[in-house]
Amino acid sequence: MTSSVPTFKLRPADQPPHLLTRPRLLRRLDASAEPVVVVSAPAGAGKTVLLTEWARRLAPRGACAWLSLDAYDNAPGRLWAGILRALQHVRPELPDHPRSGEWTLDAWLQEILPSLVTGLDGQEPLALILDGVESITDVDAVRGLSDFLTRLPRGLRVVLSTRHVPGGPVPALRVRGAVAELDQHDLAFTPEEAHAVLTDLLGSAPAPDTASALYEATEGWAAGVCIMGRTLARSPDDADTKAGLARGRRAVTEYLAAEVLHRLTTQQRRFLLRTSVLDELSAGPCRALAGDRAGVLLRELARTVQLLVPVAAEPSAYRRHRALSALLRDLLGAEGPETAVPLHRSAARWYSRHGETTAAVRHWVRGGDEAAAVAAVLQDWEQAISAGRSRDVAQWLDLLPPRTVAADARLCVVAAMAALSRGAPETARRWLDVVRLREPGAETVGEGSTVSDAAAVAQAVACWLQGEILTGDRLAETVFAGTVPLTSWRALACTARGTALLWTSRYEEAEALLGEATRDAHAAGHGLTLVRALGLRALCALLAGRHGQARTLSDEALDAAGVAGLRRHFVAAPAYIGRAGLLLDEGRADEAERTLADAEAALADPSGTGSEPQMHAWYHVTRARLAAAQHDTAAAGEARAAAERAAARCESPGALAKLLGQVVEDTVVPLVVSGPRELSFGERRVLRALCGPLTLREIAAEFYVSHNTVKTQVRAIFRKLGAHDRSAAVARAREWGML
Repeated sequence: MTSSVPTFKLRPADQPPHLLTRPRLLRRLDASAEPVVVVSAPAGAGKTVLLTEWARRLAPRGACAWLSLDAYDNAPGRLWAGILRALQHVRPELPDHPRSGEWTLDAWLQEILPSLVTGLDGQEPLALILDGVESITDVDAVRGLSDFLTRLPRGLRVVLSTRHVPGGPVPALRVRGAVAELDQHDLAFTPEEAHAVLTDLLGSAPAPDTASALYEATEGWAAGVCIMGRTLARSPDDADTKAGLARGRRAVTEYLAAEVLHRLTTQQRRFLLRTSVLDELSAGPCRALAGDRAGVLLRELARTVQLLVPVAAEPSAYRRHRALSALLRDLLGAEGPETAVPLHRSAARWYSRHGETTAAVRHWVRGGDEAAAVAAVLQDWEQAISAGRSRDVAQWLDLLPPRTVAADARLCVVAAMAALSRGAPETARRWLDVVRLREPGAETVGEGSTVSDAAAVAQAVACWLQGEILTGDRLAETVFAGTVPLTSWRALACTARGTALLWTSRYEEAEALLGEATRDAHAAGHGLTLVRALGLRALCALLAGRHGQARTLSDEALDAAGVAGLRRHFVAAPAYIGRAGLLLDEGRADEAERTLADAEAALADPSGTGSEPQMHAWYHVTRARLAAAQHDTAAAGEARAAAERAAARCESPGALAKLLGQVVEDTVVPLVVSGPRELSFGERRVLRALCGPLTLREIAAEFYVSHNTVKTQVRAIFRKLGAHDRSAAVARAREWGML
């Protein structure tokens, strides 16, 4: 430890021109009370510039010691010679070397560490800034520094500046609340800060599109902003801005190559290059492209490079900084276009095996294998649609060239089904028009159906979503015999036919077909159709007066929707509406209101097409009943008018005509002459039953409600009529004309 420490390492370097003061970060450094501060960010993030400005604010008070570290300091003796010299530079009374003259483990434990702790304890506050800590990798040096950081004397703060994600004692210090941290996200320029830097470099404010393009390319990375800004400043005129940005990007990649890429091992560089075709880096696909050690290399590079950013949704996955992606893309392209093709295809195979179809299709297309991309879509679309992931399927189709989709009748059917499952029947019909023009032959799509039959089923679904119930029934009937039982196509055909029968008040026939749809959808694992069929069966049972069965079916439908993640999908609306109708019959208006709110959310139409008017009409009818039960005449009238408008859009209102005719009779509670409060629909129904010989339990069975529900309604009747028993309540109701 007798080696001297160069003076230039004991003070920060001169600040660069066009310095942007960072008050938000300086305030954080000033306010931090933790004994250890870690500033961790990649090369060029502005760590040294920030700490230099902060140190110079402290220097007049003699409260800051500085040590710049490099590879020469990567040994215990040289590291501690530098630290002791930096501290002695501002606190001359401290020893600058051990009495033995050499660093040894014994000297460290018995002399150096105790003398430091004793000499600094209780003194005026002092900050020690160690810039470039990533250079210290020697095991003994790291261990010694860790010991020091966990035993800091009072009044001493140590600031570590590093390009690496910190290890050593920092995780333990976090647990104790003894470390403050600034990372690359903190150091990144905000858009306003980047704009200020560019204005200073250019001499005037940049055009908004120029500033936006530059910020997007650099993600606020300080070095990138400054390099591109200086390149633009050398552009002769505004017309050269696009070329200036291109030159700036090249300058940024050159900086990254020198400061990051060339400092990596050959194995690390090979890993980054081979995995550069991936949009997201995780262990599995990286191993498929770069070998068995890929997972280890990924973790190493994420810790040391810090231009691999963790993905918020999946902490073990990373994305590359845009500037690093541009560099690797250029390097891979320089090896020739044929280099990337096998990498994309290897990635596609991995994603296909692991059910990640979006990534698989993307890489098949980038690898030039459209046939494999089409096969991946045709293999997985049905399962995705059945789970309500129509947007995923639409994304897969968008990844394919438009000519490829339009030329394949099977893909046109898939596009139509994706549109239908998100409630966009007009879009679906346009795709089905293309199918007709293609004149498909015997080729199949999905399970158990030709393209022609599948297109007819899809057309039937489009009809019911647009209120053309009878037309949809005729279409479904024509292909019903051609569909194979226990498949999703058969389930959809049965649902289309059952829907028509329901709306034309043929409840027994509707129940039979919807029961088949339930069976087939369950066998095919088609969640969308299963939820839909069960919900329609609940409505069918409610209209037929089978309240117990309606309750069971609505429960099953909502349970299935919960399992499949479809509670906010429009296919769940019939179950919610049926449940709300049952609750209103039982006099439970508050619960009915909450259930109708769920129905409204399920019926929300992001496509703006107002699909399925008949279901919207039934929703408004039930809303009118609720408003009447709450004695809100105005809201009841508005809901009934909305129901009539929705019904007018249907090809044939069918059962809706009867519902609309009954809505006032069934929901508006007659005004009482005097004294008693008005009764709900459910309470009036129980009141009429009290006139007969049935017990409360028998009344409950008659109305398919629980015994407790009837008892609750009877107590409400007694309270509202001012009666104390059954006979008195009946007498009072007759006296006031309520019976």
